[in-house]
Amino acid sequence: MRIDPFGLERWFAEYEHEADIMLAESGIRSLDASRFDLDPGRLDYVIPTNGDPEFRASVGDRYGRSADEVLFTCGTQEANFLAFLSLLGDGGAVEGGGESDGRGVGSGAHAVVVTPTYQALHAVPEAFGDVTRVELEPPEWELDPDAIADAARDDTAVIVVNNPNNPTGRYHDEAAMRAVYDVAVEHDAYLLCDEVYRLLADAPQPPVASFGSHGVSTTSLTKAYGLAGLRFGWIAGPEAVVERAWRWKDYTTISPSLFGQHVAKQALGRREPRILEENRELAATNRAIVADWIDRHGLDWHDPVGVNGFVSVPDGFDDAESFCRTVVETESVVLAPGGLFGFPDRFRIGFGLPTGELEEGLRRVSRAIEGDGEAEGASASEVDAEGGA
Repeated sequence: MRIDPFGLERWFAEYEHEADIMLAESGIRSLDASRFDLDPGRLDYVIPTNGDPEFRASVGDRYGRSADEVLFTCGTQEANFLAFLSLLGDGGAVEGGGESDGRGVGSGAHAVVVTPTYQALHAVPEAFGDVTRVELEPPEWELDPDAIADAARDDTAVIVVNNPNNPTGRYHDEAAMRAVYDVAVEHDAYLLCDEVYRLLADAPQPPVASFGSHGVSTTSLTKAYGLAGLRFGWIAGPEAVVERAWRWKDYTTISPSLFGQHVAKQALGRREPRILEENRELAATNRAIVADWIDRHGLDWHDPVGVNGFVSVPDGFDDAESFCRTVVETESVVLAPGGLFGFPDRFRIGFGLPTGELEEGLRRVSRAIEGDGEAEGASASEVDAEGGA
C-alpha cells in the first residue's frame, strides 16, 4: 500500500511553528480549558473501547441512530480512516451492507470523491483502491448529482462528500445531498459525508447518517466547537459499518481519549448552545471582515459557510504557492496554497481566529500584495504580546 505525502501538513510543518499569525487553519479559535471540568478520575482506557454506551446513545439520537451505530474516535481524521478501511476492499466484507443485493460492507474497491477537498478524503481511498474524482467548478463550486452518477460504477463502495466543503466553504443544499444519496442507494454503495463544519452554519442541514441505511456521517468537536486538542470525534451510520470500523480501531488507537470523552460530554451537554452561539457569531463577524478585504483587493471567493474560504490569487504573482511563500517569508503570516487542493490559482484562508489577530494578519497580507513594508499594523512582538499564534 502506498499513500501520498500529506501536502497541507508538510506545508504547515515548514512554516507554522515560526510564523506570527496562522491564516491557514480551517477551524474556529480554541476554547480555554478552564471552561470545563478536567478531572475524569482514574486515567484508564475508555471502557468499552468504542465509547461510553449512554453517551454513544445520546450522540446517536442526533442522527436517529442507536448506540451501536456510533463509534467514538480520535478526531475526524481517524473516523474517516476507519470508515475507509471498513468500506473499501474485499478484506472488509461483513454481513449487513447495502439493501439492494446484500453484498455487504467492503465488497467494492472503488470510491467516488468530490473534490477539491481535504486531502485525506481522496488520498486514503486511493491507497486502498480506485478513486474517481468529481470536480466542483468555480466560481459556484456547485455539487452535481448527475456527474456523480456518471462516475459511479458497479463496484463503487462509497461516495465521499465534505459538506460544508473544505477549502471552498460551499454548503451543498439538502436537495443535492439527497440526490447524491439516491445515487449511492442505486449502486448499493454508501454516502460518507465529513460534516465537521456543519454546526457552524446558522441553519444546519440534516446529517447524512439520518438519510437512511446508506448514510455515514463523520465529525468531531474540532472545527465547530473549538476543541481540537480533545482529539474527539465519531462515526455515525449503519451498524455493520460501525462494527467493522471498531474492529479496525482495535489496531489503531484502541479507545478514544478518556479526557476527550469527559470534556465532550460537557461540550455536548448544557454548554453546547452557548459554545455554538459564540462560535457562529465569531465566524459571522470575521467572515464580513474578510469579505470586505477581498473586495478592496479586487479578489474573488464563494461566500463561505464555516471559517475558511478559497480566494483568487492577486495579480503580480505567478501562482498561489509563490504568493503564499511571499506572504509567510516577508510578513510571517501562513496561508495555504490552492495547489495543495488542485487549484494553483487560489489560496485557502482561515478566519476562525480571534478578530484582532485576523485583522492584523490581513493588514500584513495587504502589505505583501501592495509591496509596501510601511503599511500600518502592529509589530510581530505586539501580536505575540496579545496572544497571537
